Amino acid sequence: MTKPLLALAALSLALPTLATATPPPLTLEAQSDIVLVDDRYAYAFVEGLTTEVGPRQAGTEAEARARAWAVEWLKKNGFTNVAIEPFMMDTWVPGDIARARVTAPFAQDLVVLPLGDSAATPVGGIEAEVVFFRTVDDLRAVPDGSLKGKIAYISHAMSRTQDGSQYGFAGPARWVGAGIAASKGAVATVIKSVGTDNHRNPHTGGTSFPDGVAPIPAGALSLPDAANLERMFARAQGRPVTMRLEMNPRQIGQTESGNVVGEIVGRNPSLPPVLLACHLDSWWNAPGAFDDAAGCGIIIAAARHVASGGRPLRTIRVLLAGAEEVGLFGSTAYSKAHIGEPIAVGLESDFGADRIWRFDSNFRESNPALHKKLAAAVARFGVSSGTDVAGGGADLNIVRDQKGALIDLQQDGTRYFDLHHTPDDTLDKIDPAQLRQNVAVWTQVVGILANESTSIQTGSPIPSAPPIMEGK
Repeated sequence: MTKPLLALAALSLALPTLATATPPPLTLEAQSDIVLVDDRYAYAFVEGLTTEVGPRQAGTEAEARARAWAVEWLKKNGFTNVAIEPFMMDTWVPGDIARARVTAPFAQDLVVLPLGDSAATPVGGIEAEVVFFRTVDDLRAVPDGSLKGKIAYISHAMSRTQDGSQYGFAGPARWVGAGIAASKGAVATVIKSVGTDNHRNPHTGGTSFPDGVAPIPAGALSLPDAANLERMFARAQGRPVTMRLEMNPRQIGQTESGNVVGEIVGRNPSLPPVLLACHLDSWWNAPGAFDDAAGCGIIIAAARHVASGGRPLRTIRVLLAGAEEVGLFGSTAYSKAHIGEPIAVGLESDFGADRIWRFDSNFRESNPALHKKLAAAVARFGVSSGTDVAGGGADLNIVRDQKGALIDLQQDGTRYFDLHHTPDDTLDKIDPAQLRQNVAVWTQVVGILANESTSIQTGSPIPSAPPIMEGK
């Protein structure tokens, strides 16, 4: 064989080796950009959970099935140290009767759902005069005992906002209205649903009663039905408006709930982990696609995408909290169980699936270099750098208890309260493109945080963490 032929033969032997060489891992920026058009985790998680489990009322058998489903999903998708951390809780269930009817002067049915921790009416219901309060403050102003034998109706004027700030304005109608009415003698309360839609879908959610005040029946009317009731008051010309209300929720005592945890273990496990949180439970009246299956899908997807680029320096821990809707029981239990384990930084996704538009941290002043780095990294996704101090989500109690670093990735909430706690919180409401934008932003942020060797909060070295790291 001639020398040229030998050379060609050698080249032909070398070509397969070149063709099968392992390509270098993608940069974090490249991974995040790819996620914008191709993410195989977040939507799959939401679709699976809402299809195979559905509604997941805290403390019930359905929530237990959700925990088992999530454990299996995490294990199949590369998470380690996957576990259920159970806790006990007092459990309320909604029953199967929820009826409201105006009996005079304009007789007709209204659509109602009970609020969490509502008492039941007597069998057959309560019929009483309704007293109209335009705001919670109007209710607070009436004398004690003035509502004896009456039903209090509480309205509000909530509007759509990008940041969801109107929830804080309208929320007290649900959060404390029934307790105030009960303390003034009311036999029941109905509220205008805390929401912004125009469908006959009541928004449920928890209410509360002060110590020493016995719970009374408390329900939420759909927004169109609440508007109809208010028109009746305007036309009644001083005649009493009466209502029959019947609901049969009940307390069933202590039952088990639990948190689900899993990890992408970092190269240096002695460094405090990055904690990503969501909540696994929902109310009974919907599969909870927006609230909060989407949030769980987002954080899980981000952790997996970061790991696909190589083992991160820090451990990434996901917390799928239980029993958030009914009182943050999972968040409280997790903090109590792990308070002695430092967390590097906490982030939560619990505001639907629409795009992220703003980044905030609570270390803008204490670690300005990292804040600036993160803000610059997400700017290409249309995310602005905010000036608010991040407070963290509901399921990050442990980070607040430790006075640790927090980040808020603010989602567009313009339509969130159209769906919040309603039967309309279903998979079809998720926009896959906006969901992917969430995952891309989270992947970029979590990837930076999980590879940060110094303190997230201050930028200073971590004395307790040895510099020696495990091999990749």
